[in-house]
Amino acid sequence: MEFRIKRGINNIYLARSLEDGKEYTLRIKGKVLRSEREYNPVATGDIAIGTPYSEDEAMLERIAERRSWFSRWNQKASLNQTIASNQDMTVIVLSPSSPPFRPRFVDRAIASSHNADILLVMNKIDQGLDECFIDRWKLYSSLGFTTLETSTVTGYGISSLKETLRGKTAAFVGQSGVGKSSLINSLMDSNQRVGEVSFKYNRGRHTTNHSLLIEGEEFSIIDTPGVREIAVPLESERVVLEAFPEMRELVCRYPDCTHSGESGCRAYELIEENSMDIDRYQSYLSIVENIRGREPMWLRRKRRSGE
Repeated sequence: MEFRIKRGINNIYLARSLEDGKEYTLRIKGKVLRSEREYNPVATGDIAIGTPYSEDEAMLERIAERRSWFSRWNQKASLNQTIASNQDMTVIVLSPSSPPFRPRFVDRAIASSHNADILLVMNKIDQGLDECFIDRWKLYSSLGFTTLETSTVTGYGISSLKETLRGKTAAFVGQSGVGKSSLINSLMDSNQRVGEVSFKYNRGRHTTNHSLLIEGEEFSIIDTPGVREIAVPLESERVVLEAFPEMRELVCRYPDCTHSGESGCRAYELIEENSMDIDRYQSYLSIVENIRGREPMWLRRKRRSGE
């Protein structure tokens, strides 16, 4: 039987059967899903294959191949961690000032999403966006990313967002305090916990501590835990380029140029011509540098064992 994972806590999963629509509690069968190359082998949104052994319980045996996913680098475990999967769209929720708009966080979040459309939502737009960030915000739409502005206080943009989500499953990600839970409550008539922003640090307090699939009649949302920082998962540098459309089509002297300091790279020319945003380029370099400096835990263990 096939199930869709709705939530997982301590290797016990709530899932909906794709055959009869009933909800089941799933448990992993033995060690079959353990992976030394990924922090969590099961993520919210996964399609699981399992066998029921009671009216509302089943044994989870394997996970179907993911068509899309949002993942991050788990610093503590030194492994990639999938936060949501099989989404049609990744919705990156932002706010203008509380917490402040951080373009480099946006760039990293885009680079952490795979095979899903990107939607950037500037929530709390009633706060007003600082003039120094207006051009940077507008840059995303000029690069081909879809952007929307919303306010749960005034209701501005909510109907447009609903229309954009219609017929889709969307993974909502963002910093703590951007109003993600309030936005989801407005969209889904749900009761996700809402937290306040810490005045001491102008950061949000975490209110969602695990990913949760909320299924609706018109669309579904995977609500993910709010974060303060996000590290791009360990991937090929060529994969990171997909998050930077202004660079992935560059034709440089060498076909395998990664646009990170190679001789003859056209990125420098475009910056000098003001045809490329220098902060976006520095953001790209920062991501690449961080990836190059990592060693995954599985490789570290292998090296220590002398294999």
